[in-house]
Amino acid sequence: MSACDFRWLRTGDDAFAAMLADIAAARRTVQFETYTLAYSPVGERFLAALTEAARRGVQVRVLVDAFGSFNLPDSFWDPLRRAGGDCRWFNPLTLRRLTFRDHRKLLVCDDAVAFVGGFNIAAEYEGDGVVRGWRDVGLRLTGPLVGSLAASFDELFERHDFEHPPFTRLRPATTRRSLVCADGEVLLNGPGRGPNAFKRALLRDLEAARDVQIVAAYFLPIGRLRRALARTARRGARLELVLAGKSDVWLSQLATRALYRRLLIAGAAIHEYQPQVLHSKLIVVDGAVYVGSANLDPRSLHINYELMLRLTQPAVVAEARDIVADHRRHSRRIELAGWQASRTAWARFKGRWACFLLGRLDRLVMFRQLRELQG
Repeated sequence: MSACDFRWLRTGDDAFAAMLADIAAARRTVQFETYTLAYSPVGERFLAALTEAARRGVQVRVLVDAFGSFNLPDSFWDPLRRAGGDCRWFNPLTLRRLTFRDHRKLLVCDDAVAFVGGFNIAAEYEGDGVVRGWRDVGLRLTGPLVGSLAASFDELFERHDFEHPPFTRLRPATTRRSLVCADGEVLLNGPGRGPNAFKRALLRDLEAARDVQIVAAYFLPIGRLRRALARTARRGARLELVLAGKSDVWLSQLATRALYRRLLIAGAAIHEYQPQVLHSKLIVVDGAVYVGSANLDPRSLHINYELMLRLTQPAVVAEARDIVADHRRHSRRIELAGWQASRTAWARFKGRWACFLLGRLDRLVMFRQLRELQG
């Protein structure tokens, strides 16, 4: 099989156009997975493309998270089902397992081309992320990694209803692992204690890192990962963070900003993206780049089902650094003196509570629900 070919998708307009084109070109299979698909013109375009693929005999399977797409009626998928496609809701809503969500974004066509990244299928992702629409990033790829991505889709698709007794018993061996080939790694996250594949790989890369750039929409690393980032900056390596100046999750932004002081003192450079809501997930550590659906927060690292790629091709890494630089050009740098002067006692109090709610309480709920499911 040929080596991987990669194309960075820098805007929602680019990503949606490329995805729809490959769905239109598919001849055998389409596997489509997303957290949010909103009832919107772009959602209608995806439905039309998937339905047309099913009509021409393509096996079309769709997996949509039941919470992330809560406002989408099940009847939306009726045209696809009538055409022979199969649409399933991941973890249908019930209080006893509400916390476990499929946050992955994945499209695989004909086991030959795949898309990963942060783009949900909603109107707010259309545009260039500067003048219009949320800022995000994705990747189109071909080659050996595509088979591993397709297999990971098959696994969650078959277990979509979350009712299978073996699901939680098999979880550590199946949904928290690394799938390695010559062109990179597929890093799979799932709920539970201990390090997952993404966190383990990132900690390994940070041990001796000299140049770290992170673009993160939701940033609340805790425990070993937060300490590793601080050590990276303190030993004189570059640690550059581009974080959300505008966010759709107010509580997350409060928690993130509560970390600024210690990171700035350690030597990190922090920038806040200004023009639009930031939704990108991109990490470059020396000669490796991470891209996919996971944020650097407790939910992505310990609760959600997530999918990340780790790639080391020099051209891919070089363009990733250019994408980080473009994010930075539209950002405002946070300086320690000015930041400390601007932080009121009330702001610090709110930040501590946000860290507790997102960093601890959310995981406590997850552990309780996981024990009940395993019991």
